[in-house]
Amino acid sequence: MKFEALCQSGLGSSFMVQMNIQNLLKQENVKEDIQVDHSDIGSATPDQADYFFLDPTLETSAGNLPKDRLIILNSLVDPNELKEKVNAILDKEGIEHS
Repeated sequence: MKFEALCQSGLGSSFMVQMNIQNLLKQENVKEDIQVDHSDIGSATPDQADYFFLDPTLETSAGNLPKDRLIILNSLVDPNELKEKVNAILDKEGIEHS
């Protein structure tokens, strides 16, 4: 499985979200191999990842990505929101976590 964090330029906020997801997966004791990467919204393609994390301002720019695989983060720095949304994916996919 692969998660992709997206932002306008693919450098700052997407990298921060990538690192936060990676840390969260460690905290949740996820044993399954989940690849986490980051990219700019303009070059993102549907086959690039299973789930895409982005802020609400980029949702209209993500028209080529499947809406059911977009994870909209209202706050890129809220650890509780990120945990809630990542854990919901893990539950949906049947991936063990603590």
